[in-house]
Amino acid sequence: MRKNGLRNLPTMEQPYEKCLENGPESLSDAELLAVILRCGARGKTSLELAREILSLPGKEEGLLGLYHCTRQELLQIRGVGEVKAIQLQCIGELSKRMAAAGARKGLCFHDPASIADYYMERLRHEDQEVLLCMMLDTKNQLLGEKEITRGTVNATMISPRELFLAALQFRAVHILLVHNHPSGIPEPSGDDITVTRQIRRVGEMLGITLLDHIIIGDHCYTSMLEQGI
Repeated sequence: MRKNGLRNLPTMEQPYEKCLENGPESLSDAELLAVILRCGARGKTSLELAREILSLPGKEEGLLGLYHCTRQELLQIRGVGEVKAIQLQCIGELSKRMAAAGARKGLCFHDPASIADYYMERLRHEDQEVLLCMMLDTKNQLLGEKEITRGTVNATMISPRELFLAALQFRAVHILLVHNHPSGIPEPSGDDITVTRQIRRVGEMLGITLLDHIIIGDHCYTSMLEQGI
């Protein structure tokens, strides 16, 4: 009878032993995931379970697929219960936060590239458009951030009132908008430009300057300031 687990595998095929011998960088994506999962299911090792998760039909192949898996989709896999589903979702969130923590060291609000780096991993995997507002003080120090809308970014969906109420609450004197394009192409749409100009005009009346509106694509971005929009 086959035992569940990795103990029956040859030593160099066991992720724990392989990691001890050669370090975590020697592990494949499936092996890394198997270490985190710890155990599989009846008749299925954790390594086999990991490979199944990384090849879910209808999802991006490999680790990127984890960003787009819902908890309910993960629960459909035999061997994945509530705890494992939460673990898998937390892996994706942890990777986003690690990327943001690394990018934060070089964050400069006069440099659109550094802002795009900061938000890239957080936003480029989103299936919907997400519009964020960063609020800054007179020295361009970050006071706070607020999600303004989730869905299509257009003039009918955006409420400048809500945005500027948040800015006034934080006593911001500058704001900076960031949103993503799920298509991966960060070229501004007509609605993007309309929203930006509308918010800039309202900000001018309130004494709150819109510094930039940055659109995040897939490993690329567009700054409306740099584009002269």
